[in-house]
Amino acid sequence: MIRSALMNVMTAAALKAGRGLQRDFGEVENLQVSVKGPGDFVSAADRKAEKILHGELARARPGYGFVMEESGRIDGTDKSHTWFIDPLDGTTNFLHGLPIFAISIGLAREDQIVAGLVHNPATGDLFIAQKGQGAYQNNRRLRVAARRDLADCLIGCGIPHLGNAKEHPRFAADLATVMAKASNLRRLGAAALDLCFVASGSYDGYWERNLQAWDVAAGIIIVKEAGGFVTDADGGAEMLAKGSVCAGNEAIHRDLLNLIRT
Repeated sequence: MIRSALMNVMTAAALKAGRGLQRDFGEVENLQVSVKGPGDFVSAADRKAEKILHGELARARPGYGFVMEESGRIDGTDKSHTWFIDPLDGTTNFLHGLPIFAISIGLAREDQIVAGLVHNPATGDLFIAQKGQGAYQNNRRLRVAARRDLADCLIGCGIPHLGNAKEHPRFAADLATVMAKASNLRRLGAAALDLCFVASGSYDGYWERNLQAWDVAAGIIIVKEAGGFVTDADGGAEMLAKGSVCAGNEAIHRDLLNLIRT
């Protein structure tokens, strides 16, 4: 387990926000919900969790900037550090009573992700990583799966929702190509957790497009510190800017990337 001061700060903030989400998840039918767009919802629980995370992290690391799902960008006096926060990744799952959602916190230093945390309050799982210190799920060290043949692999993906219908044809083409090579596919609806499942070896690989930086910042370093490879869907290192990811061990990442690029 990582015992650094930074990880202690991130863990404390996530657990505090997670307690509120856990309570609200138990009363999901009573949540006040507003619509942001077709198939894309935001709840009172979402905004409350973000407020807690912002307050806790700003108090512990004054001056750091923030990029958050609900509140957008808040510049800090320390221009070299930025928090990327998704207070409730998998909002649609949350609102439908599916226990597959998470808090995601990533920290960038000089535009490089140096620490990440993903917490699922419904299961209690905590995934963490810090640059050079490995990745962990609770107290267990994480390593990506060792499979090297796509025909043996379980691959995760993301499906564009109704409000992003223009992306449906490209996803359908990607899906057909990968289905023809991989053992099977899964779509769980929470990108932060999808990346953690690559890091833990539950998934052999994962790809998704049309994401936001706060969706993937934490998961990127968790995969890397578990020995995996992560690029954008074009094979570059612009995951945060382009909003796409392709992840796996060295062999599966290479083969999956070749499929979705062509």
